[in-house]
Amino acid sequence: MRFPLLTEKEVAASWRKLFSQREMNDEVVAKAQSLIDNLRPESPLRHRLDSELEELMKVAEQRA
Repeated sequence: MRFPLLTEKEVAASWRKLFSQREMNDEVVAKAQSLIDNLRPESPLRHRLDSELEELMKVAEQRA
């Protein structure tokens, strides 16, 4: 699923909302990846969120 083009501010807000009350599952990961894909390849926010998603997935695996 691709979101319409968003600003970095909108991506950050959507990211916070996505993870605020949801458990990690395939749907959440897919939505998070779509948000990351909306950002320019050189964006520092893209790199930060990509690293954060990897860490969140590791934590979710450890809890399972």
